[in-house]
Amino acid sequence: MLDVLKIPSAELFAILVAIGFAAGLNLYATVAVLGLVARFGHLPLPPGLQVLQGWTVITASTAMFAVEFFADKIPAFDLLWNALHTFIRVPIAGLLAYRATSQLSPEHQLLATLVGGVVALIAHGGKTAARAAVTPSPEPFSNIFLSLGEDALAIGLTWLATRHPYVAGTLATLFVLIIVLLARLVIRAMRALFRGAEQQVAA
Repeated sequence: MLDVLKIPSAELFAILVAIGFAAGLNLYATVAVLGLVARFGHLPLPPGLQVLQGWTVITASTAMFAVEFFADKIPAFDLLWNALHTFIRVPIAGLLAYRATSQLSPEHQLLATLVGGVVALIAHGGKTAARAAVTPSPEPFSNIFLSLGEDALAIGLTWLATRHPYVAGTLATLFVLIIVLLARLVIRAMRALFRGAEQQVAA
């Protein structure tokens, strides 16, 4: 069993990188998995995050995951959905990192918050780039399969972070590096995302 309150700082940051990346893909799935593994004794959460294991948060995040599960698989509508969640996934990922590191010094807590938010932003940008590549396709299946893969990766990476933090952190870091190397495509995709969202709202 992983005890977050006693693990070394390096291991904690590995967890935060993995959780931040997962939150950037699917925040609600990430929060639901964290709440459930804590609720059933697989992950003692630090005091700042113990609210996640309450049934209210677990139920709400699971319900929102169910909504996103379908909303994220509708071509064109997913553009609006992801544009709105740019302002939800990133700050909440940073907040999760901040609350998870309350036992650290203020400097390390601020660093953890920045890491959580930046990693979530990069993951969200990578997701956007992938969506921008498949959304123009006339058939819906590529969008659906991509969304399913994102859901599975978010859930799997969150669970792996509670069992094998360094493995999960390494995988998340590799994904971040790949997305950064493709930064130009990601930036173009983010711009296209907001243009598409504006068109959806105007329609």
